[in-house]
Amino acid sequence: MTIKTITIASRESPLAIWQAEYIKSKINMLYPDIKIKIKGFKTQGDNLLDQSLATIGGKGLFIKELEEALLEKKADIAVHSMKDLPMDIPDEFQLIAITERSDPRDAFVSNDFDSLAEMPKGSIVGTSSLRRQSQIKAKYPNLIIEPLRGNLQTRLNKLDKKQYGAIILAAAGLLRLGLKKRIKTYLGTEISIPSAGQGALGIEVLSGNEELNKLLKALNDIDTSRCVLAERIVSRSLAGSCTVPLGAYASISENNLIIQGFVALPDGSKIIRAESMGEKSEFYKIGETLSQLLIDKGAKEILSKI
Repeated sequence: MTIKTITIASRESPLAIWQAEYIKSKINMLYPDIKIKIKGFKTQGDNLLDQSLATIGGKGLFIKELEEALLEKKADIAVHSMKDLPMDIPDEFQLIAITERSDPRDAFVSNDFDSLAEMPKGSIVGTSSLRRQSQIKAKYPNLIIEPLRGNLQTRLNKLDKKQYGAIILAAAGLLRLGLKKRIKTYLGTEISIPSAGQGALGIEVLSGNEELNKLLKALNDIDTSRCVLAERIVSRSLAGSCTVPLGAYASISENNLIIQGFVALPDGSKIIRAESMGEKSEFYKIGETLSQLLIDKGAKEILSKI
């Protein structure tokens, strides 16, 4: 083995650093002699906190600086939340591993209420995700959705200052930072289908780096990878981004993969759901089938209005 050191590019938020440290620990378990450093970068998405992601370019704003660090050889690998990784990865880069998934669900966080159903008419729910907004509005049209940006602790602080009656966050982030007690309830897929890749981490390198690829492929969790890639197929097929209210979630039971998906108008006035299943080895085909089911139900017509 010729690799002596690995530098990980990460966003600077506490959650992102936790994720980078997690990958560092996984690598060190396999290769204790390799020295691993974490280098933090501030991304455009971290700087532009006064605007919604949908209006400033989407989740790719959390990725660009990390990919530039790879190109400029300032880092060897980049660690991403898979839900933040754009569906189309440039040819210069390669996703070499998707690690075992944490809880993929959305979490309801509130100091005053136990669930969305308990919140009275006119209560304010914070989220900057059109995916979450559309599903909540479809199920609870009397609630008011207001934008919520910032890192996880910033969002929790805004809730604690009574700016919101409740906020919706990815459960995985709260669990990773030891904040499970903040979760009042988990949102099942009947209320909120997660974002493609939610709860999973991805490792990106420069294309053609066979040595790193060979070294780190052991970090790839096969079943998580099948689920996440199936979800990403749906999102890619339907032009999924944070500007489109769309979600996809796959799970595996024994040898079967089941995937649910939805497309909606941002105000939740129209929402289309579908489900597909098959043998888990056919994950690509199952994702394509779900995409076509959604299209057959009118997904393209919804997308044309956004």
